[in-house]
Amino acid sequence: MINQNTPKLRFKNFDDEWTTHQILDIADRFDNLRVPITSSDRNAGSTPYYGANGIQDYVQGFTHDGEFVLIAEDGANDLKDYPVHYVEGQIWVNNHAHVLSGKKDKLDNTFFKNRLKQSNFEKYLVGGSRAKLNADILMKMPIKVPSLPEQSAIGALFQTLDELLSAYKDNLANYQAFKASMLSKMFPKAGQTTPEIRLDGFDGEWEEKKLGDTCQVNSGRDYKHLSEGNIPVYGTGGYMLSINDKLSDKDAIGIGRKGTIDKPFLITAPFWTVDTLFFVTSNNKTDLNFLFQIFNRISWKKYDESTGVPSLSKKTIQIVKEYFPSLEEQKAIGDFFSSIDDLISSCQEKIEQLETLKKKLLQDMFV
Repeated sequence: MINQNTPKLRFKNFDDEWTTHQILDIADRFDNLRVPITSSDRNAGSTPYYGANGIQDYVQGFTHDGEFVLIAEDGANDLKDYPVHYVEGQIWVNNHAHVLSGKKDKLDNTFFKNRLKQSNFEKYLVGGSRAKLNADILMKMPIKVPSLPEQSAIGALFQTLDELLSAYKDNLANYQAFKASMLSKMFPKAGQTTPEIRLDGFDGEWEEKKLGDTCQVNSGRDYKHLSEGNIPVYGTGGYMLSINDKLSDKDAIGIGRKGTIDKPFLITAPFWTVDTLFFVTSNNKTDLNFLFQIFNRISWKKYDESTGVPSLSKKTIQIVKEYFPSLEEQKAIGDFFSSIDDLISSCQEKIEQLETLKKKLLQDMFV
């Protein structure tokens, strides 16, 4: 029989049952120090200004100084994943977030934050369209907690996970910003035939070409008559399933014919694509990785041919004009951006893995 007072997973040397307390018995509330400021009256500074859903601005001065857990009072942007934040140091909090801190020797705040993230706040909310978490209701909420040493161990674990996630997200944002900057500088701007930045060893003007002169746009097909296998099938949202036949044994760019038309992606052969996804193969004078960056630079929504579901046609894609350098320079540029894309993909995978791990630990390490 499962013990409802102990978690599924816990650190060694901890075996006591968790005990139930009302929040008011183990935490203090500091809502009386909150001060709302309209945006026009705020003085820009370095102090984070918190509202219901997190940081809204940075201001001069502070309302609270210490270690706190902030919980949305009203205006929460997600009632399922209710806004709860751990903060430390000087902060400014408006009147849309409750400010709590664990009582000394009773509650660890990093544990408290993650414990609250496991709570179902919806059943405690009152009001209509702008649901509110009243202070009295919040403070009387029952939560189960272990001993303070176990709280601290759990809190430290999740603090480390959050710091890792934050670092990877910062790296991802930096790589994405770097790529966007280089895309704007390593391709000719409107009215120009050479880019602002060029890799060593290349010069001369780029040549304007129709995309139809550099690649072939191929149609996807229905796959439902085929059996299960190991050939991936792709739609506009990416991988769908695997079958026993292929449409192409040449690497390509997938781009939506209908639906999502503005998110091209690379497809490694062999593969199959559905009817709503074109697959674009390059000719022997065009590097596929370079062409992929061209496709990502194009604002495909402006070529939408429908007043309903967004749509593209082969003809539309083929007549779009872009500038191309020599094949050797294309390959060099394609390799450069492929390296950046690999870094971006690696960060995204790490973030997904850490978020999955955190979700699992939140389920297994709390009662």
